[in-house]
Amino acid sequence: MTRPSRNLKTAVLMIAIMLGWIVHAGSAQARDLQVLTVAGGCFWCVEADFEKVAGVEEVVSGYTGGTVANPTYKQVTRGGTGHYEAVEIRYDADRVSARQLYDLFFRSIDPTDAGGQFCDRGESYRTAIFVSDPAERAAAVAAKAAAESELGQPIVTPILDAGPFYEAEDYHQNYYRGQDRVITRRGIKTMEEAYKFYRDACGRDARIRQLWGNDAPFVN
Repeated sequence: MTRPSRNLKTAVLMIAIMLGWIVHAGSAQARDLQVLTVAGGCFWCVEADFEKVAGVEEVVSGYTGGTVANPTYKQVTRGGTGHYEAVEIRYDADRVSARQLYDLFFRSIDPTDAGGQFCDRGESYRTAIFVSDPAERAAAVAAKAAAESELGQPIVTPILDAGPFYEAEDYHQNYYRGQDRVITRRGIKTMEEAYKFYRDACGRDARIRQLWGNDAPFVN
């Protein structure tokens, strides 16, 4: 192959790569990325559930609803901050809607319990939906009404105005699949192993199955 031919081939390849990058960037920019904030008890569990949903890009654990800026996990779980353990669900609205996510959320918690969730009690483990605009509020209200009708019981999960969201400490993010070693009452385990034991022992799935039966989306 002559040098001019090689140069031409290289130029064509570079143009193709650039065009591919432009198309990919344009496609990424065209996605309708949105964020919902919900509190469903232990944020490890909510994160683990919603990262399975098609169209969800990422779930971030954190704190919201309270009055203390940049709270720590110890502060929140001790009480007095007003914060909930919550998650931001970052999703592609072209693939999954806010209403669908709220429907899944109600069926992944015990929305009849105002004092916490499952074995976790206290203000930081209460359930709530935090809305940022009228469209989110309308979707949340509709999902709550549908869930209450299906369940046949009053739902106590409030729909609140969104406020600042503070990301939780790094070790809480993706805890449910972490491989770092932690000390538990049952010895040294990986985060993933500790999470699985906690979720089962806390009775989360058993109670959700009791409430929602086959409509529970994340319970086997």
